[in-house]
Amino acid sequence: MEEKLAKIKEWLGTGSINVFGLPMSGKDTQGIRLAEALNAKFLSSGMIIRAMEQETKQSLTSTGQLVPTDLFYAWVLPYLERKDLFDYPLILSSIGRWYGEERQVLSVAAGAGHPIKAVVLLNVSESDVIKRFDAAKLLNDRGDRNDDRDKEVFNVRLQEFRNKTMPVLNFYNEQGLLINVNGDQSRDAVFAEMIEKLYQKAVSNDA
Repeated sequence: MEEKLAKIKEWLGTGSINVFGLPMSGKDTQGIRLAEALNAKFLSSGMIIRAMEQETKQSLTSTGQLVPTDLFYAWVLPYLERKDLFDYPLILSSIGRWYGEERQVLSVAAGAGHPIKAVVLLNVSESDVIKRFDAAKLLNDRGDRNDDRDKEVFNVRLQEFRNKTMPVLNFYNEQGLLINVNGDQSRDAVFAEMIEKLYQKAVSNDA
């Protein structure tokens, strides 16, 4: 795997990889692991937005809906342009979830020296993420998150993904950026498949 990681690093440079998936699909878990493997910096739109909600004493995501695009632009996109991240590749977790935001994300990322080289979709069915949600509630391992507080809110998040995020992923697919990974397997297997497919993309770039 080290040889494949070295090839991915060479191909990626200071570019970025955007990881998407349904809630509970493991995108932050896999994104953090990928960032560590590639000596990259990890940025999660969800983490940034929750921090900004706390700072501004707002509760915009408590209903399960995505934050308005103007706030996403104001709160999240500036992170792509941070000078302390300039020399690093970036692993992004669902940066630009609402259809229409993806073009601005591509533009800002490229302008900041972090062009998006690939978009990874962790494919997990809605029925499986609901099972994961139920298990997480029993274990109480998701912390005090407003958007995870009950099943009704979680179902809204699933609907938001279907209606607003799937068109984003269709756009990335049309651009030749989308990589599909089976998210319904062990964490190690998901990571291995993600590395293999990123490696194949890196190799194909040389062809």
